[in-house]
Amino acid sequence: MADINAYEHTPEAQFGDYVALLKPRVMSLVVFTAFVGLWVAPGPVHPFIGFCAVLFIALGGGASGALNMWYDRDIDAIMNRTQSRPIPSGRIEPTEALGVGIVLSVISVMMLGLVANWFAAGFLAFTIFFYAVVYTVWLKRWTPQNIVIGGAAGAFPPMIGWACATGGISIESLLMFALIFFWTPPHFWALALFMKEDYHNAGVPMLTVTHGRRSARRHIFAYTLVLAPFAIWLGLTSVGGPLYMAVAVVLNAMFIHGGWKILQRSEDQAIADGYAVEKRVFKLSLVYLFVHFLALLVQGWMGGW
Repeated sequence: MADINAYEHTPEAQFGDYVALLKPRVMSLVVFTAFVGLWVAPGPVHPFIGFCAVLFIALGGGASGALNMWYDRDIDAIMNRTQSRPIPSGRIEPTEALGVGIVLSVISVMMLGLVANWFAAGFLAFTIFFYAVVYTVWLKRWTPQNIVIGGAAGAFPPMIGWACATGGISIESLLMFALIFFWTPPHFWALALFMKEDYHNAGVPMLTVTHGRRSARRHIFAYTLVLAPFAIWLGLTSVGGPLYMAVAVVLNAMFIHGGWKILQRSEDQAIADGYAVEKRVFKLSLVYLFVHFLALLVQGWMGGW
């Protein structure tokens, strides 16, 4: 770990630095998928309770981000894409980030239990623990399957949203979980194909580092094939419908095609065009998840099958 004394005599933190500490881009995905899970769940939820539930789930996601940045500050200082984060850049002290993470964790879990139910609150607490401890402390630096297993942390929010409305779990919420869970590896491995040196320099055992880019290409294509049936299956449940099904079929065909194109490329080809195909598939993966959950949202408003 980096020495805390290395962060002395640094610029004073601004409000935006504390926002960045919570990983707002990751939090936006947490908020959106949790809201969709809450929206499509059966049974009415008072708008104020729904708003508060999503707010506290978001705070829990932010707490996870702060704890992750606190622990990963040593490797964040090495990787090009993370060097400007609040802790390695010296704008926020590590102990301060740890305090923010712990306080927000406690507040988010307790308040979610009070406004929604304690099952959902317990689920949120487990999610924070899974991301901050199981993924960040254990998996990320130990196994090339870090993204595969750790992806569960990002897949829990729609289940938590569903639990806020229903107090439990169902096949629909499990399939929303599966949609994010099996999307995560090809999404991050596509990024790792053109960011391999960052992970190598930081000593993070990403699949591209431990098994090479050829293996990562095979895994990306395989996961697009595994992902598609779960996306389609979700469309056949009570939260699905013709609009969602049409979106799922088109997007999964595109994602599989992108995975196939990545599989067919040699490293010489990728280097020659600056990993253009890999970057396009990575961007497609961002659209893929957002549009799937947007389709669920609209389908819930329209009514399903």
